[in-house]
Amino acid sequence: MAETPDRDEKTEAPTEKRRRDAIEKGDVLQSRELGTALVVLAGAAWFALAGPWMLTACQTMLVDALSFDRSTIENFDPLGTIVRMLAGVALPLASLFALTLVAAIGTPALLGSLGFRWSAIAFKGGKLNPASGIKRIFGLQGLIELGKSLAKVMLMGAVGYWLLSGRIAGLTALGRQDLRAALGEIGNTFVFAILVMALALAAIAGMDIPAQVFQRGGRLRMTKQEVKDEHKQSEGSPELKAQLRRRQHEVLRGSARTAVTEASVVLTNPTHFAVALRYRPGFDAAPIVVARGKGATAQAIRALAEENAVPVLHYPQLARAIYFTARAGQLIREDLYMAVATVLAFVFNLDRAMADGIAQPDIEVPPEARFDENGRPST
Repeated sequence: MAETPDRDEKTEAPTEKRRRDAIEKGDVLQSRELGTALVVLAGAAWFALAGPWMLTACQTMLVDALSFDRSTIENFDPLGTIVRMLAGVALPLASLFALTLVAAIGTPALLGSLGFRWSAIAFKGGKLNPASGIKRIFGLQGLIELGKSLAKVMLMGAVGYWLLSGRIAGLTALGRQDLRAALGEIGNTFVFAILVMALALAAIAGMDIPAQVFQRGGRLRMTKQEVKDEHKQSEGSPELKAQLRRRQHEVLRGSARTAVTEASVVLTNPTHFAVALRYRPGFDAAPIVVARGKGATAQAIRALAEENAVPVLHYPQLARAIYFTARAGQLIREDLYMAVATVLAFVFNLDRAMADGIAQPDIEVPPEARFDENGRPST
């Protein structure tokens, strides 16, 4: 006997609305490991490129601080001296700050989650609940974070051991070298260590990002009932209807909208093509096309006709025939008179036809006026 699926089982992919709501609440793809790796890489790049600049600035500041003469004592200005000394190192430090800031901002940008959301920093009383905190710590997510932290410690420890074991002899011999050469060697070793650690963190991030994608996808998955409820809410949403109405007004402007409201009938195919016809006995010599369109324009014509109680009938061949043989403001072609007249006779007696249960009539479109959806004559 087959098992019936649990109605609360999240088996459906998240809808676009579910994704938007999650982003607004701050539930975005994020990886601490990637952020740490990028910041450390930025720092390593700064040390490699701007390290000598910073070292020279510090040397100049130290010499300036320890050098003084009679005028320095007579014109003692401690504040000016401090500002002058700090100005030399301010620019290198500002470049380091700017580089790490770009790396920090680049992390969410790479993950497609860059942006500020007030709801993410809003007060949430549930986070003050000790039971919820214990659940977060000892739950599945907490165990995953613990595993990641242990893996990070072991990997960083292995990298540190490899770096020290290979360079311990050279570091102990630095005391016998010239001071400038020793400082240069220490700087190179420091940059190399940071670079290797950053690459190790990048390797961890490479494993962490797919895991974060998988976990977030699991959090956003929906049950079948949730999908149905969301669809119902969207269909009946006044905001969605108003938005649809605005789009229809944007597609059909001015005289075209007025013409549709004054049409006698709209023929559809059903949504790919739509033509609005008007025939006023004693005023129009023959049925005239007042509006025509396909795709979004056809949908707008149909929606506007339904909104203004203009009859909308489904005649695919006739709708295509009129669409491809006449423009707005032109009379229909003579060989279509009989078919259109049959439709109009039904429309003008629509109330009685509906009361008597009479279905819309069948019509015959001349072979030379038959077209496919691409405007090619049908065989």
